[in-house]
Amino acid sequence: MNSNYVITLDRIADKNIELVEKISNHKNIEEQIKEWKALEFIINDFDKTKIIENNLMGKQLNKKYKHLPIDTRYFKDLELEILGLFDDLDVSLDGWLIKSENYQALNTILPKFKEKVQTIYIDPPFNKESDADYFYSVKYKDASWMTLLENRLRLSRDVLNSNGSIFVRCDYNGNMYVRLLLNEIFSEENFRNEMLANRTSRLKNEGKKYYTSCDSIFLYTKTSNYFFEQQKIEEPFQIRLRIKDNKVKQELIKFLVNNFIDINYEVIGDKLLLKSQKWIEMHASSDKDNNDPIEIFGKLYKPPKRRRWMWKDPSILKMMEENGWLRINPQNNLPELLRTWRYLGSDWTDIPGYSQTTGFKTENSEVLIARIINTGSDKDKSNIILDFFLGSGTTTAVAHKLKRKWIGVEMGEHFYDVILPRMKRVLFYDKSGISKEKDIKEKYNPQNAGGFFKYYELEQYEDTLRKVKYEDSDLFNNPYKDPYNQYVFMRDLKMLEALDIDYKNNKVKVDSSKLYKNIDIPETLSNLLGKWIKKITSDYVEFEGGERIDIKNLDYRLIKSLIWW
Repeated sequence: MNSNYVITLDRIADKNIELVEKISNHKNIEEQIKEWKALEFIINDFDKTKIIENNLMGKQLNKKYKHLPIDTRYFKDLELEILGLFDDLDVSLDGWLIKSENYQALNTILPKFKEKVQTIYIDPPFNKESDADYFYSVKYKDASWMTLLENRLRLSRDVLNSNGSIFVRCDYNGNMYVRLLLNEIFSEENFRNEMLANRTSRLKNEGKKYYTSCDSIFLYTKTSNYFFEQQKIEEPFQIRLRIKDNKVKQELIKFLVNNFIDINYEVIGDKLLLKSQKWIEMHASSDKDNNDPIEIFGKLYKPPKRRRWMWKDPSILKMMEENGWLRINPQNNLPELLRTWRYLGSDWTDIPGYSQTTGFKTENSEVLIARIINTGSDKDKSNIILDFFLGSGTTTAVAHKLKRKWIGVEMGEHFYDVILPRMKRVLFYDKSGISKEKDIKEKYNPQNAGGFFKYYELEQYEDTLRKVKYEDSDLFNNPYKDPYNQYVFMRDLKMLEALDIDYKNNKVKVDSSKLYKNIDIPETLSNLLGKWIKKITSDYVEFEGGERIDIKNLDYRLIKSLIWW
């Protein structure tokens, strides 16, 4: 229900510039502009007539506004025209935001996304302790909490593809239970790692115990044939000192330069930034006393006794010299390699585990989520990332920046107050979080931001239960003979409210508006049938494989399972 699409102007302009012009002249454009101003995409003197420019090439989208996100909630009469620009609609989408209780959501999307998700990350409400953000309750009994997780983890396994993986974050209250649940559902042999992630740092003493500084992140795969991208991290050491006394500062610099050959420094006002590069030996153990020398910087160097040079290829050595990765240590007159990185292990405390940008106390840091997504999914493919405890929306935000597809599920009202605005900022260009990282800028920057996603709500169990009511009287001649359908199915008030019965022509039609307003028939059918949408028109929805369904004259037998509780 209540489905809308968010799409940046460049995605529309690439296919139909006249449609952009139609949007800019729409009666509701002022409502959209009001939202853009609230999100600080534009300033108060914004002129909507400048969205499209006229030049020698004809009508062109103003590059300054190419990533302004259009929300079709303001342009419902143009929505089908916008969607009609795409011949393969679901494939064209970057992601789906779903407002729903997550057990309901996982059950609903399972047919459509079965074995299509590459990486799952969840940070569920931790067991016990204080309540989490918004109205999440974490004061469960152990059994209740485990049941909540078990039901959802079993469903999540079904949406993972054969080389997919799941990352689950938890604290000391629940990690022993989570590990056992994951062993049972994903198999103990598919356990890969337990990583340590930073919690929010504390400065206070907690008495006769150490404060909890780390959470656990468990990594499980669906099978033994899984995708894994080994991550590297930068190695150089840095420390920033604030020294107001200039004389003391100069004495310290003099001491460091004279005594440490591998420390560089930078003075920034009253701050002294010290940078240390890690240099490592180029030789390894050998059975021989005397091994061949190598030529570096035009000079021959012999290795120490019982040692050999690890690299001899002149082309490799030349590359190392030219890139500054090689030096002669003046203290021992031996060549050394500069190590600027190392392979990542299970200790992830080198990065922040949480951030504080959206008001969530437990907002995951973007750099942490980026590391998880880069580990478990292929950057060269349209892998889908799923988070069904979405919280503040970090997972979907990072997945979009890393050019992956994504699905986010959240039930709270902050879905509209926090998550949806955040994703619109990501489409426009969000300069916070990982956007500042050097390697991210190549994938996500002000020039190549933009996007296209869908958001919608799902009917909840409570909604269904409110409509459950059975009538005792006969309603009309039932074509079914078995008692189950005769006395249960046709007496369900929810079913009857949705049906228009044509006695004269012996036909039954579905009128979904009698159940709820704003039902999204194409997405409903897509989830029910497990088929991706190719095209939506006012008359029909076309699915993968070419199947078309008339959405104006729905056969009740097609959606009986949806309206019969």
